[in-house]
Amino acid sequence: MSIRRTRLSPEESRSVALAAARKLLLDQGPQAVTLKAVAAEIGRTHANLLHHFGSAAGLQGELAKSIADNVNASIAVAVERARAGEADARVIVDQCFDAFGKEGAGALAAWMILTGNRDALNPILDSIRGLVAQLSAGHDPHHVGESTLSLVLNALGDSLLGPPIAEALSLPRDAARDLAAQRLRHRLEVEHQGG
Repeated sequence: MSIRRTRLSPEESRSVALAAARKLLLDQGPQAVTLKAVAAEIGRTHANLLHHFGSAAGLQGELAKSIADNVNASIAVAVERARAGEADARVIVDQCFDAFGKEGAGALAAWMILTGNRDALNPILDSIRGLVAQLSAGHDPHHVGESTLSLVLNALGDSLLGPPIAEALSLPRDAARDLAAQRLRHRLEVEHQGG
């Protein structure tokens, strides 16, 4: 008896695979995001996923890009609201830190770097470049770039080492977020004053 499989368009197949990869990332960590594991999760073959992503590195890169694009879209809205005085910088910080921590982007990025898959970071970097370009319209691109660099590196570091370092220093768990929000508030105030 043969198993009848639902035929999906290439876009649908990629979307279903990325959703399964994201679930594996959150449930089991970045080392679990393999073509074989994702294929088993969605009832497809390893060859099918190989066709869509080219390799596990390709799948991981697409997953990272998907996370980055979603987060960057919401950060862009939050930045514009903060610039208009309608939201606090902490909203931006929380979204970025959550992307790296709760959404698994920090662990995935670190895993890709440590396993020699640096090329898979290119989609993430492209997404960040796009966000900076969007946020730089009418603003100093250098300041936007510096703020982005600081926030991303803080969020990445916090996702990987935040809890043990905060505990070792007898600081509250959110200390890194608080510090990042203070710096970003200051940057937004300076920008608002035209300096």
